[in-house]
Amino acid sequence: MDVATGRQGESFGERLARHDLSLTRERTTALQVNVGLACDLACGHCHLEAGPARSEMMSRSVMGEVIACARRFRFDSIDVTGGAPELVPELPFLVRGLASETPRLILRSNLVSLEGERGEALLRLYRELKVVLVASLPAGNQAQTEAQRGAGVWQRSIRALQRLNELGYGLPGSPLELDLVSNPSGAFLPPPQLQAQEKFRRDLARKHGVSFHNLYTFANVPLGRFRSFLERSGNLEGYLEQLRAGFNPCAVAGLMCRGQLSVDWCGRLYDCDFHLAQGIFLGGEQRLVSALTELPPPGTAIAAADHCYACTVGSGFT
Repeated sequence: MDVATGRQGESFGERLARHDLSLTRERTTALQVNVGLACDLACGHCHLEAGPARSEMMSRSVMGEVIACARRFRFDSIDVTGGAPELVPELPFLVRGLASETPRLILRSNLVSLEGERGEALLRLYRELKVVLVASLPAGNQAQTEAQRGAGVWQRSIRALQRLNELGYGLPGSPLELDLVSNPSGAFLPPPQLQAQEKFRRDLARKHGVSFHNLYTFANVPLGRFRSFLERSGNLEGYLEQLRAGFNPCAVAGLMCRGQLSVDWCGRLYDCDFHLAQGIFLGGEQRLVSALTELPPPGTAIAAADHCYACTVGSGFT
């Protein structure tokens, strides 16, 4: 039974068992910080249903607890996400606090939230601290991008990318890393990553003079707003079958959840942002980052849910 939909189909846990695999932790080296669900877009693929009507945001006090956690455990990388992190008023406090506690601080942006005076100030802060930027751009063309994100978003995104290039982000040989993330705009799986990367690189450079470092393509997770779209369009079961059929057992070993800890805007802990969306707490019980005295040891079981199929299609969500 598919946990997310109640429909029949081999569960993710059953598929793992059939391949003699298990979903367990390795050494925890990464911290993902979701600062809230407020966003200036309402993207059709959003598993968290973030958007302009959402008000959830991380407070300064919880940010302090997250920074203290980063100081205790010294993660190899810390990944700040949302919503749109740029809409959180105290974001500079968090970014400055985390930058000194990890060799690799990543921030995920929808690009349009970088507009205006506040966006410009954040861009300069990111450059000063050499924050790695991972920007969401659903497609390399206007039609597909705006089908997912709304009218006018394409040109705003291109302007933001051009401004990032002006600041040194994404240029060949630059230490200011700019990566793009692409998610399909409909009920289908993404193309092979290297093929998509070369097309994005060629099209964005030729048409807009935009340069970036890497492109990552991910399958949409059938949760939140994307799940609602699948149900309305009658594509839910067909999409779930695509995910099951595309399962790659070799991707399981590299899944992000195996080395990652995820914390939400209230300081609650999860294995990943998708479990966060479903309320599946780390270890099956609500725990707060402020009370974390040790990291989950290698071998600790990770809850297997059927939305995990989206993370094991093709090269996987690694």
